[in-house]
Amino acid sequence: MSTINTSVLGMVIACSVVLWGCSKDKAPAEQEVPIVMVTQPGAAHLDQKSYAGEVQARQQTALAFRVAGQVTERFAEVGDRVRAGQVLARLDVQDAELQKNAARAQLDSAQSAAKIASDELKRFQQLLPINAVSRSQYDAVENQYKAAMSSLKQAQSNYETSINQTQYNQLTAAKNGVITERNIEAGQVISAGQSAYQLAIEGEREVVIGVPEQAIASIKVNQPAQVTLWSKPEEQFAGYVREISPAADQSRTYQVKVALREGAGVFQLGQSARVFLHSANSNKLNVPLSSVSAQGQQAYVLTVKADAAVHKTPVVLGEYGRDSVPVLSGLKASDYVVVAGVHLLRDGQKIRPIDRENRPVKIPAGG
Repeated sequence: MSTINTSVLGMVIACSVVLWGCSKDKAPAEQEVPIVMVTQPGAAHLDQKSYAGEVQARQQTALAFRVAGQVTERFAEVGDRVRAGQVLARLDVQDAELQKNAARAQLDSAQSAAKIASDELKRFQQLLPINAVSRSQYDAVENQYKAAMSSLKQAQSNYETSINQTQYNQLTAAKNGVITERNIEAGQVISAGQSAYQLAIEGEREVVIGVPEQAIASIKVNQPAQVTLWSKPEEQFAGYVREISPAADQSRTYQVKVALREGAGVFQLGQSARVFLHSANSNKLNVPLSSVSAQGQQAYVLTVKADAAVHKTPVVLGEYGRDSVPVLSGLKASDYVVVAGVHLLRDGQKIRPIDRENRPVKIPAGG
């Protein structure tokens, strides 16, 4: 055999050995089963949202005069603490005094007329048995007496009303509390029922927040809440939703009142606060965001069966969270899903499942 032929044969044999070695190394690589972390869908999770609010008194009332008139004096300012019965303002009583004097004069006249009618009736009652007067005359006198007594009662009522009108010219606090608003000035002429002061009644405090219409459906009365003050963000106080407005205001938000279970002495009227509301989604499962992929418009996860093979499972997802997403349908709590690397695996591929502690996971039959 020539030298050239010998060299060529040697090169062919060498290449064959190299190719055989490469194919021998490649076969195990193709058959290698990847180790993949799996987990089961989480149970109910808590959604937490926060809203800014203001501390208010649980009970507030508007104080107003029951009669119209001109304000002559006012004795309370915003921020003043007042006691029940304390005089806050007065109206000009001149007109009320004149009305009271006129009513008193009418009462005196009615009393005189009633006395005359009473004396006349007594005389006729003595004359009637002896037939000194006729029955018709007696009836006429009796009717006059009844009319006089009715006029007397009317005059008494008018006089008592005039006394009340005079007293209504003085505005007093209904209960102990703090004045939060003043709407009158000395010399101002106001009408009956016009708000003069706003009184925050002493006692329980609550935080009033505004909730947008897209979130109001998730809030329920008696729902637990946590409250913090802007001035003390490190302290949290337990509370609960006491009242939800049935209608939205002009800003399309619903007023929600959150009562406090603790720390009532810490909260001062007008302070800024933040309310944290938790809502439990008890009928939802959630998976890590890294478990979800999509093909077209269809989201899916990779579930692992007892044969240790992964399978694409279409799912319907809820609102995405920071680290997880709720699964509305498509999964059961007993399923195992691939935690990460979904795009690197193919449908039907065998894996070696492990948990977050790197321990092998045995998938039960039917899982």
